[in-house]
Amino acid sequence: MTDKPSTRPPLDRARIKAFTRLMPILFVCYIIAYIDRNNVGIAKLTMGEDLPDFSSAVFGFGSGIFFLGYFLLEIPGSLIVEKWSARKWICRIMVTWGIMAAATAFVKTPTQFYIVRFLLGMAEAGFFPGVIVYLTHWFPAKDRAKAISYFLVASPIAMIIGPSISQFFIEIGRTTIVDGTAITSPDLLGLKGWQWIYIIWGLPAIVAGFVVLFFLTDKPNQATWLTDDEKLALKQELEKDRTSIGTKKHLSLGQALRNPMVLLLSLAYFGIVTANYGIELFLPSILKEWHNLEPKQAALLAIIPSLLVIPAQLINGWSSDRMRERRWHSVIPVACGALLISSATLFKDNLTMTIICFTIGAAGMKAYMPAFWSLPSLFLTSTAAAGTVGFINSVGNLGGFLGPWVLGFVHESSKSYDYGLFFISLTSLSSAALICFLPFRRVK
Repeated sequence: MTDKPSTRPPLDRARIKAFTRLMPILFVCYIIAYIDRNNVGIAKLTMGEDLPDFSSAVFGFGSGIFFLGYFLLEIPGSLIVEKWSARKWICRIMVTWGIMAAATAFVKTPTQFYIVRFLLGMAEAGFFPGVIVYLTHWFPAKDRAKAISYFLVASPIAMIIGPSISQFFIEIGRTTIVDGTAITSPDLLGLKGWQWIYIIWGLPAIVAGFVVLFFLTDKPNQATWLTDDEKLALKQELEKDRTSIGTKKHLSLGQALRNPMVLLLSLAYFGIVTANYGIELFLPSILKEWHNLEPKQAALLAIIPSLLVIPAQLINGWSSDRMRERRWHSVIPVACGALLISSATLFKDNLTMTIICFTIGAAGMKAYMPAFWSLPSLFLTSTAAAGTVGFINSVGNLGGFLGPWVLGFVHESSKSYDYGLFFISLTSLSSAALICFLPFRRVK
């Protein structure tokens, strides 16, 4: 900053500073979190070679059990962010999840795998809804979908960065047959490639936790990087949002959780998450099986769908804010994504068409999120909204257990991914239909 006063109004200066100061930190944290919960999809490509008891059903159940642990502490975590301190709580989350993520490298049995994944879910619980609540402390309603979209775009970027880096490790300690000759890559410090995938992504979470502790700011009035007039302008704008909700702001947390709108939003999110995590955790394995690919090839091709997700999320979030509309910006992407995912089963002999279907499908199944996570703030605020976001996210994320478990179980039973893909497409279409009929006020 220069000594020359800015010609911008104080509120605009505060909004710009909040975006540039806070969003990069949260963005990097979510990248690491998303890789740590999903890198099992890449590790699965070779993990079973060293651990023969790890079938598709074991991986599906173990991948999904993460969300059962996540469910237990989700609401308390989001309330702690509202009532205590976002930076301290997020720091705690990141350090403990980094330790558990790295510990996955040393599992030997399915039971150990289930335990570590469950504990990883408990460690990470509260991060996502905590950030959504934290954004309401800093960004007015007119900026919220844009801020959420910037945060959420970290997930497709994570799906690009994770496999891109992990593929360099996946062949470590692995034996392959080339022209009838067995070729074995040496271990690295006595560990296989899939073990290193867990370790190299667990350690950054611990470091990022301390970055959050020292550089994140809980509330605008605590920000030394805002001037007094900027703090006041931002505080007044946020207070205006809270009072605009009207009488419903007086709902207690218990009343909010009994609100039919909250329960139906949770159900809708459940159906969409079922599909999202089913695809994300099994796409490398689907590509490998359908097109007879090597693990490294499957890992790299699994990156492609995320490339369209990034502009789709940003454009949909921008459009939702510009049009002051949330419902159809949630419904239309989800419905399109579900139809394309089921269509992929028609092109198992055509790699190009398979990638196109999953790419457009993944874009739809992610683009809805900025608009969707702006819906609760249309009818709740403060403590009620904090608990509600945690409730919707925790209940909805149980779909993260159902999707991978169904895909793994169905594949183990039928030796096909088709019926599992049909199932998760149906859950998404049902969610889109449900959101269609929920009554929401328009954003003013």
